[in-house]
Amino acid sequence: MDAAARALIEQVAEALTQQRHGVAVTGAGISVDSGIPDFRSPGGLWDRFDPMEYATIDAFRRDPGKVWQMLVEFDDLLRAADPNPGHLALARLERAGVLDGLVTQNVDNLHQQAGSVHVVEFHGNGSQLVCVACGARSAAAEADRATIPPTCACGAVLKPDVIFFGEMIPEAALKRSMELVERCKVMLVIGTSATVAPCSMIPVAARRQGAMMAEFNLEATELTASCNVAVFASASESLPLLAEAVEARL
Repeated sequence: MDAAARALIEQVAEALTQQRHGVAVTGAGISVDSGIPDFRSPGGLWDRFDPMEYATIDAFRRDPGKVWQMLVEFDDLLRAADPNPGHLALARLERAGVLDGLVTQNVDNLHQQAGSVHVVEFHGNGSQLVCVACGARSAAAEADRATIPPTCACGAVLKPDVIFFGEMIPEAALKRSMELVERCKVMLVIGTSATVAPCSMIPVAARRQGAMMAEFNLEATELTASCNVAVFASASESLPLLAEAVEARL
């Protein structure tokens, strides 16, 4: 990483150390180095599975067996993935007391595995299954794959505890994310353009109330022009440097 990018990271570290109350918003980009490709990128799931046929709640209700063909492949990706240095760095920032929490669009559970405690999941968590009839929850890793779709003890179909297209973001997640924004002094946007509602509301709301906004993406996005700082590098490279700089100041 060049000196200019390192200087920007130091600037963010100084703001976090002085202001505290950081909040991170993360998207698919932070998990790419863990082996989970962005769904929309070449080689992603949407290359082979039309999201209108496999990722809407109507498609699931209409033919859960068909949708589970894609879900099995997705579950394999999740099971094989481990937190990368970017996830671990965010957990370090939380432990250091400069990150109040993070809001993620990911369903891979990697933030929790890395040690982050205050995680708001906009799209649910793929490591859990929920029964569409009785609501019972269970670990995806314990599901019997002998029969697809897997079923609950009550006989009904099991669904990953994630938000499909056509479903609403959980109200509790929206409420908690706005609570974080109310105290936010430094907003970190990582691995996402954060321009699709309702996630787009979070950095915009923080910026409006005077928070510093720092973007960590591989390349410029629609959000870049609104940011105070933009670091163009992988999260697994840039975020450990940020954590180190914060820890050195503390």
